[in-house]
Amino acid sequence: VDETFENLEIYKKKNYKYDLFFALSHGVHRGTLKKGKTDNREIFLNKLINSNNEIRFNIFGIKDSQPIWAENFKNELSKSKMALNLSQGEPLKFYSSDRISQLIGNGVLTFVDRKTKLNKIFKKDEVIFYNDVKDLCKKIIKYKNSDTIRNKIAKKGMIKYHKYMNSVKVASYIINKTLNIKYKQKFFWENK
Repeated sequence: VDETFENLEIYKKKNYKYDLFFALSHGVHRGTLKKGKTDNREIFLNKLINSNNEIRFNIFGIKDSQPIWAENFKNELSKSKMALNLSQGEPLKFYSSDRISQLIGNGVLTFVDRKTKLNKIFKKDEVIFYNDVKDLCKKIIKYKNSDTIRNKIAKKGMIKYHKYMNSVKVASYIINKTLNIKYKQKFFWENK
């Protein structure tokens, strides 16, 4: 997370146009969708969209809605109460695309698949973990109408991310590991 980019503090907002934000692309900063390409995220999202008509979705990258980037991404994210972090492929332990930092780092309540095991890094009062589409749908409904709780969780997640996983700490970790430099304190994620 970088405080110069992840700085929206969405949890402070009072009015939202949408309940859930998600942005899909077929490659890092690829401008448009690849024709004829689909992935499991689209299947998951379509199940989610079709499972409940109470949820107002703000989704990009499926059904001819092109991916969004940079300020367009931030602008659309800020219109939503919550966001879904969903990476390509099967969930892997401790893996996420960089989108997780853009979501949690901007202070929006973020849903993450429990199979990522990121619940060993984030507590349930910092990020919301789900098991499947049905469980996710239930949790979206629960938190869309719980402004105080939703915003408290989003704020705690954002504070933790900025404190322990900011660009300076991650760069320091990479440099220390690459150059085999001993450091005084373990990095937050090394204890997990």
